[in-house]
Order: sequence, then structure tokens, then C-alpha cells
Amino acid sequence: MIGFLGIFAVFLILGIPISLALGAGGLTYLWLTGNGALVMALPQRMLQGVDQFVLLTIPLFLLAGNLMNMGGLSGRMIGFANALVGHFRGGLSLVTVLASTLFAGISGSAIAQASAIGSFMIPAMARQGIPAAYGAALVAMSAVIDPLIPPSITMIVFGVLSGASIGQMFIAGVIPGLILGVSLLAYAWWKAARNDYPRMPKVPWSERGTSLIAAIPALMLPVIIVGGVKTGIFTVTESAAVAVAYALLVGLLHRELSWDKIWQALISTAVATSGLLFILAMASIVAFALTIEQVPTKFAELLLGVSDNKLVILLMINIMLLVLGKFLEPISVMIVTMPILLKVADVIDMDLVQFGVMVTLNVVIGMVTPPVGVCLFVVCAISGQSLGAVSKEVVPMFFICIALLALIALVPAVTLWLPNFMVPAP
Repeated sequence: MIGFLGIFAVFLILGIPISLALGAGGLTYLWLTGNGALVMALPQRMLQGVDQFVLLTIPLFLLAGNLMNMGGLSGRMIGFANALVGHFRGGLSLVTVLASTLFAGISGSAIAQASAIGSFMIPAMARQGIPAAYGAALVAMSAVIDPLIPPSITMIVFGVLSGASIGQMFIAGVIPGLILGVSLLAYAWWKAARNDYPRMPKVPWSERGTSLIAAIPALMLPVIIVGGVKTGIFTVTESAAVAVAYALLVGLLHRELSWDKIWQALISTAVATSGLLFILAMASIVAFALTIEQVPTKFAELLLGVSDNKLVILLMINIMLLVLGKFLEPISVMIVTMPILLKVADVIDMDLVQFGVMVTLNVVIGMVTPPVGVCLFVVCAISGQSLGAVSKEVVPMFFICIALLALIALVPAVTLWLPNFMVPAP
């Protein structure tokens, strides 16, 4: 494992893209360990890595999110959030968190959410007198909510890699996502009260009703997805197709989707999907190499050799994922570590759904921490603020995420109560 990580790190330092670094690192590792003859089998392994029916959910959910965003629903969500909390102290900062929580049921991608919400809210908060660096940090941290609330691309990838029920994981992420949303709302309110940020005018009740009606189509999407999957009306993959049809229908009925916008959504989805699937194909080489060398078993034995205490092992796993997440994007982290961590999760007898939500939050936290926090770069580009200034504002909210991570790891009911409630054990 150390040998592969060293080769992988060298390729990254040389500026090779992560996807190619994964594949080249795996190939080099096989060659140096005397398994060069197995290189001929790698094209087949790459195809097997992406030849899975459930992976159709990735482009379909991405397309549904793009269609709803281009259909103007993100603006309606922000309008609804503003009607609810905009009149409180620092109203737009509260609107940002609430809109991000609501928008999480649409995009399935933290980067997409940071871009969509940030383009609206960061300039608006700056005009209201809220520091741009803080506004950018709040948008970035609020984007962490997105992969926890269905649909979640990160959870889909975990389900593919681990065999965990994606439908169960979608439901399991709802409560942690809402806890994080409420916690960030409380922090934004405290910060606004402490710094005397301005209020927005109070929206009349009649306008609140109008904004709710306008936002209902977007609010219904996660309900349709989760409800349809759990009632057996359709599978997770079919739910993604239903989401696309629903997003297209809503956009056309509201007359905000033109053929040009639909084409742009298709192009954007194709580009994002090709990148994700190429990473998965390259990463199958890594999984192949690690399996041949029995790295998962050896690493599990190493962890258990340090301690057989479940809490100590969980602490080591979380620290490892947090450190890797600072340098790699979430899917790459999961692909490199899952063969190892699944073995450890089995040894410590941790429920796979609970483990999946813990891993999901872990790797997504890396998207908002330097030096390679992708969401940080997105909000810095929108706000014009430096990475250092935004990172400084992120620190207190980072500890909120760490507290939630500990809660998920130590209290199974946080993730498992809702799935068990919706589908009681026989």
C-alpha cells in the first residue's frame, strides 16, 4: 500500500490528472512487484469497473439537477428560503444555508450546489454588508449537506464499490443532512447576532405562500425518489430516469426550459459523467493491484495489531480519510481506500449503511478544506477572495462537521433509525 501511494503521489506532483495517476500508479505498481504479466488483463478490468447498470444513475441524476437548475428552480428555492428566514438578523446568510439544504435534494453534487447557490448568494450577501470571505465559506460548507441528502452521487459510488443498498443509504443520510443544516443555521444566526449583520425586510404571509407554491415542484423531487424506491414502484436506477422526466416536465410547464438550455444541460452532464466514469475505470486497476497483493487483509491486520478497540480503529479510519480528503477528490479517496476499509468494517462489525454515511461525510469534508478543497476554489472564484481568507472563515464550521462525523460513527441510530422505521425488520 505504501509503495502504491508513493508512486501515486509522485505522479500527482508531476501534474498528471488524478484519473491517469490512478491508472499509471496501478500499472507501475504491478510491474515493480513482478506482476507485469497481469497487465494484459487490465482493459477487461477497466470495462468491468464501469459495466454496472446502477452507474446509469450518475448521468441521470446529474442531468435532472442540471435541468432543474436551468429551469429556474434554484432561484425559486432561494426565494422560498428568503421568505422563511430572510427577515432575521443576517437574513441572507440564513437564506444561504436553508436554500442549500433544500437544494440538496436536487443536484446530487456538492460542486454543483456550491456553484449554483454561490453565484446567487455570495454577491447578494456582499451587497448586504456580510463579508465576502465569510459568505463564500458559508456557501462552501453548506454544500457539504448536498451529498448527505438524496440523490447523492457520492453515495451511489459507495454503493457500487461496497455492495451496500443505495436506497437504504439515501434514507440514512437524511437525518445527518438535516442535523448539519440546522447546526449551520444556528452558527450563521450566532455569527450574525455577534457582528450585527443587517436584516432583510419581512415578507408578507401572502408572498410566503406564493413562494412555497413556486418551490413545491423542486421540494417534491427527493420525496418522489425516496418514496418510489422504498415502496417498490421503481428501482434506484429507474428513479434517476423518473427524476429526469420530472425535471424536464416541470421546466417545460414553467416555460423556462428552451431547447438551447436542454442541450447545454446534456453537454454539461456528458462532460461530468465522462470524467467520473473514467476515474472509476482507472481506479479498477488500483483495486485489482491491491487485491492481488492482499493489501486489504494486511492493512486490516495492521490496524487490529495497533488496537482491537472499536473506538480506536474508528478514530484511525476517520483520521486517514480526512487526511486523504485534503488532497484527493471524494471518489478517488473511496476507490483507493474501499477495498481496505470494507475489510476493517467487517472485522469491527459495523453496519455497512452506517459506515457508508460516515465515509461519505468524511470524504466530502475534504472538498472544503485546503489545499485541494474543490468547493473552496469554486467559491473563491465567485467571490474574488483568497483561499487563505475563506479558509480562515471555514475553520469554526469545520468543527461542526467533525462533531457530526463523531455522532454518525458512535451513534448508529442517527443513520439507521429512519431506514429501519420506513422498512421495519421482519
